[in-house]
Amino acid sequence: MEPLHGAIQRYAWGSPTAIPELLGVAATGEPQAELWLGAHPLAPSLVHRDGHERPLDEVIAADPIGELGADVAARFDGKLPFLLKVLAAASPLSLQAHPDEARARAGYQHEQAAGMAIGAPDRVYKDPHHKPELICALTPFDALCGFRPVAATLELLDEVAPPGLRPFAGVLARKPGPDGLRAVVGHLLTMAPGDQRLLATDVAASCATHDGPWSAETGAVGRLAECYPGDIGVVVALLLNVVRLQPGEAMYLGAGNVHAYLDGVGVEVMANSDNVLRGGLTPKHIDVPELMDVIDFTPLPDPVVPALESLLGCTYPTPAAEFQLTRLDLEQHDLSGRCLWPAIALCTSGDVGSLRQGQAGYLRAGAEWHFEGTGTVFFATVGSLD
Repeated sequence: MEPLHGAIQRYAWGSPTAIPELLGVAATGEPQAELWLGAHPLAPSLVHRDGHERPLDEVIAADPIGELGADVAARFDGKLPFLLKVLAAASPLSLQAHPDEARARAGYQHEQAAGMAIGAPDRVYKDPHHKPELICALTPFDALCGFRPVAATLELLDEVAPPGLRPFAGVLARKPGPDGLRAVVGHLLTMAPGDQRLLATDVAASCATHDGPWSAETGAVGRLAECYPGDIGVVVALLLNVVRLQPGEAMYLGAGNVHAYLDGVGVEVMANSDNVLRGGLTPKHIDVPELMDVIDFTPLPDPVVPALESLLGCTYPTPAAEFQLTRLDLEQHDLSGRCLWPAIALCTSGDVGSLRQGQAGYLRAGAEWHFEGTGTVFFATVGSLD
């Protein structure tokens, strides 16, 4: 295992203390939102090899078969297909969804042909790849994730909806499935800005006075309204599952899943992509027609991923070929193994010999690993190539 030093992203929504505490360094007072561990070209990690630190993307590019193994190199064009992160949210992120592989490829080719700069503020597709992702909580972690089953949403709206929202409840009652959700969200996102602000303000006021069985949902709306007053995303949030992950619990977000992280610290693994389509709770560009084509309006009854438990931790199964995440909980254990495919290990607590809290390591395909001691290690590698 080779030492790996990640890159910190200082987005405004980040916690100023969580990532410094994990790394055992002094906080600077600036927000530190994400620690990236991987070979993403925007912020590659540095791997310590032969007495030097080198960007991991350059190391892999110099010998993709040796680093990734022949099968992974062939499947993913000679690139590490996943990115591991520590995400630390002190305030809500934007309401967003990610495209599937075909949509990402077509959108990227279209914007490239149009001559749009990668960094253009109205550019949607930064690369030709999809972005499935999984997040596992290190602290209690709050999020919006996927559309709530419509019957439950109608119960919620019956309790808290102001008059301006009643017609939308009527649409859902007549079409209690994906078609009704598509019609409602499409109307909300294309309303005149003044009408959006008025409806969002009314919804926030109605939720603020509610004291009943939907307190988690109305509380989430209230927090969003404080951060983004008058934003139509406040209204869309009423249609989504409110999820609280406890430490060790995880949720998977596939293509088209509308979501927003609200608060908490977690370990996130995703396909090595940066394609995000936003729908609200942000000052950034929103492409409504493209977003509507990407969103999956199928209700999601339970966003939490059932973990596959083992004696020393668990694995979080997903359909993603790009990644698999395993959590090892060691108590004076001695474990060794060999990687079939490339992997990144991150120690989030304790000391396991080769890693201690906040340290990460890179393992090329075929590399051996050894942990001994007490602590928690997250192990990210490639998913199934079937």
